[in-house]
Amino acid sequence: MSKTIALAADHGGYELKNLLIEKLKTLGYTPLDLGTNSPESVDYPDMAKKLAKVIETKQAEQGVLCCGTGIGISIAANRFPFIRAALIHDAFGARLCREHNNANVIVFGGRTIGTEVAYECLEIFLKTQFLGERHARRVEKLTHIAEG
Repeated sequence: MSKTIALAADHGGYELKNLLIEKLKTLGYTPLDLGTNSPESVDYPDMAKKLAKVIETKQAEQGVLCCGTGIGISIAANRFPFIRAALIHDAFGARLCREHNNANVIVFGGRTIGTEVAYECLEIFLKTQFLGERHARRVEKLTHIAEG
């Protein structure tokens, strides 16, 4: 697994994204900051697309997205068939989104999650492996769901 983690946020997730960048550094990862770089308003679909393109081109295998609630940016990210973005609020979800869903993007609401909880969830997400087996069939279906 790559040690480079891509991060992107809109204005609602800007502060949390910056804190998570510093946390990633302490964990030994290389953060790839895709913006936004100020609290000025930007559109979350644009930020999700930036991160998706980085994952598609394999500049990073995993990513972190943040917007105000995490809802909009996770919807936008999941429009890409190779993205499995999970909006996470607790450690249990952080673990299961990796074990069962092989999520490659963790999403946080900058206005809805505490910093320490986000740190814990991020660390669990990065350390947890996909279980495969019966879950692999389901994840494969996610990749091709729009094909009919």
